[in-house]
Amino acid sequence: MKKGKRRQAHIQTKHVIAQIAMLVVALILLAPILWMFSTSLKPNDQILTAAPNWMPHPISFEHFHKLFTQAEDFPVARWLFNSAFISTTVTLLALAFTSMAAYAFSRLHFKGRDVLFMAVIATMMIPSQITLIPSFLIVQKLGWFNSYQGLIVPGLAGAFGVFLLRQFFLGIPVELEEAAFMDGAGPAVIYWRVVLPLAKPALAALAIFTFIGAWNDFVWPLIITNDISMRTLPVGIMIFQGRYVTEYGATMATAAVCSVPTIIAFLIFQKRITEGIAMTGIKG
Repeated sequence: MKKGKRRQAHIQTKHVIAQIAMLVVALILLAPILWMFSTSLKPNDQILTAAPNWMPHPISFEHFHKLFTQAEDFPVARWLFNSAFISTTVTLLALAFTSMAAYAFSRLHFKGRDVLFMAVIATMMIPSQITLIPSFLIVQKLGWFNSYQGLIVPGLAGAFGVFLLRQFFLGIPVELEEAAFMDGAGPAVIYWRVVLPLAKPALAALAIFTFIGAWNDFVWPLIITNDISMRTLPVGIMIFQGRYVTEYGATMATAAVCSVPTIIAFLIFQKRITEGIAMTGIKG
């Protein structure tokens, strides 16, 4: 009896130690983000002090006001709109295209399907820097330079999304689709009314990954646009920082504006992300 109690106490102690360790790691990872928001809300005289403090006193929104009142030189509102519009459009269209491709690779039987799928997966090993110049030349030839088409279309499909959704589709019982087929449903109806509703966790996980990737993309919007009104927020931060390199409050306010949407999106879809990854099995 005593031995069992000691073992239980030992397990509880290990659990507490593990929780404390994870809390410490979480605080270390969150410290730069918290400092960014804290600095963005501090008056200038409190930012560079001998004894820096985490809590701004008093809270000041002067840096955010300055950020949004210089529309001629720094159209932050337009950059914010561009990032939101491009990220949302890329996410929705990418989900549509990758889910259709994944359904074809998982359920439709055609000659060379497995070879074609392996070729698609092999593109994940190609560094994005290699395809940057060919993609730029194609977009330029199409007349999409400095346009929303040029910013959106190249990001509409990716091998990772096809792989993730295909593995999830393989885990859906075939009997459900066979029952729908016996009721007269075709492949398109089965895909839309049977497969997609069951794949919500995987779709949500892919959506947040795609949205964050499109929102944080820096290199492609930098080279495909030259009009300041077509820039996205990450590129705008670089422009803003180049002008206000020593004004840390304004720089941190810009970074905070860029970070808030992705943080909110992650917090909202965190459960879905976990479910999507956990339920996506590696099936052949």
